[in-house]
Amino acid sequence: MSPPSAPRLLFAVTTDLCFDQRMQRICGSLAAAGYRVQLVGWQRPASPPLTPQPYAQHRLRGWFQRGKLFYLEYNLRLFFYLLGQRAAAWCACDLDTALPVWLRARLGGQPFAYDAHELFTEVPEVVARPAVQRVWRWVENFIVPRARLAYTVGPALARVFAQRHGRPFAVVRNVSRLETASAAPASPSAASGGYILYQGALNMGRGLESLLDAMPAVAGRLVICGEGDLSAALRERADKLGLLASGKVEFRGFVLPEALRDVTRQAAVGIMLLENIGLSYYYSLANKFFDYVHAGIPQVLIDFPEYRALNDEFDVAELVADLRPETLATALNRLLRDEPARYHYLAANCRRAAPQLSWQHEERELLGLWGAVVPLQAPAVLPR
Repeated sequence: MSPPSAPRLLFAVTTDLCFDQRMQRICGSLAAAGYRVQLVGWQRPASPPLTPQPYAQHRLRGWFQRGKLFYLEYNLRLFFYLLGQRAAAWCACDLDTALPVWLRARLGGQPFAYDAHELFTEVPEVVARPAVQRVWRWVENFIVPRARLAYTVGPALARVFAQRHGRPFAVVRNVSRLETASAAPASPSAASGGYILYQGALNMGRGLESLLDAMPAVAGRLVICGEGDLSAALRERADKLGLLASGKVEFRGFVLPEALRDVTRQAAVGIMLLENIGLSYYYSLANKFFDYVHAGIPQVLIDFPEYRALNDEFDVAELVADLRPETLATALNRLLRDEPARYHYLAANCRRAAPQLSWQHEERELLGLWGAVVPLQAPAVLPR
């Protein structure tokens, strides 16, 4: 545990703290380095009890769970909560937390940091509503120049932010910590009971409708871990296709990170699909790409710039240029049934790539960035 004299860092998110693996890694690493860390999030109706962490956690509670009223309520509740807190620096994680965190930092005269998990103004839910997009663009233009420290999840997004705002953005990739069990060489095949795995939010633009439409022609079953705005619609679609009754598709809902690692290791193939309906998706670098690599399982991967660059270097996936059901079925069947040699070649590449694509590397970058803003030890005062 960090001593009471250690500098305190406060991070704010709108997510459920139990499932936000990026923030668990960031806060855990900073706490292990000697900072006192607090992470503030939101209490959802189905939120499980908080899991023990080496840093302080707090959930705000309110009436609304989505839409404009949620963001208004969250920002007000967050600001008044922060007024009663003290910190050496304050970090907003994405634009939806930025205004109250910046204002609290300004009031206290402390550094403000911005951790951009995505290009918020270009996510599909915002792009589809021009008036809403204009509001968030104003917030971005106001917030980003005022951040002492700014970093994001991938090189492509960092370049976009730098071009927009004329300031450097650092990169701390959303990579899981490599554990010995994660690098185990046994990758299950579909014949041995392994399955296709999708993990993540069930939201617009994730290619999930096309994936379900492809499943009747795929030689395997699909396990979906996560929930989101499309949860009910996707379950209804799977039911109409007969995928639930036949056992071809299983919805497991939210799965805690520790359990999700076991689910991933037992899969045969991972899925990482996105639609090109916003720059945030097009330039994304999702943590599930790295989770699949650590589990030693090949993946079917959308051919977007960040993923192509990594696959050109490590060759761990089948790239697909579009999300037509026949395209997805062909790519999945190639790995699950048609070309076992190709499957085992990609799985072996995953095991070789895993040590290079690990949180242990990103952690050093993170600690260097924060150490430049809030040193753990004050510099020595030289005698006059």
